[in-house]
Amino acid sequence: MVVQARRRPEGHPATGTRVGFTCSKKVGNAVARNRARRRLRAVARAVLPDLGHDGWDYVLIGRHGTTVAAPYETLLGDLRYALSKLHADRKKPRP
Repeated sequence: MVVQARRRPEGHPATGTRVGFTCSKKVGNAVARNRARRRLRAVARAVLPDLGHDGWDYVLIGRHGTTVAAPYETLLGDLRYALSKLHADRKKPRP
């Protein structure tokens, strides 16, 4: 899975977490895409209430082969890892 995130700009509600899901036709037929989206929704429901930040929007993108076939615990760990990287304090200045 791929996770994209961004902080909402000024003027938009700063409370609550919003999340979207997408799977392209590369994931497979409609049945496979729907299964991948259902799995992503389940993972988001389990992880985002604890690790998601208010005022942020997230998009979870299903990938061919891995989103449907990976064990549920692997998807949970992947999302936790992605969120920790997205929200980590960046101590090094950008070059």
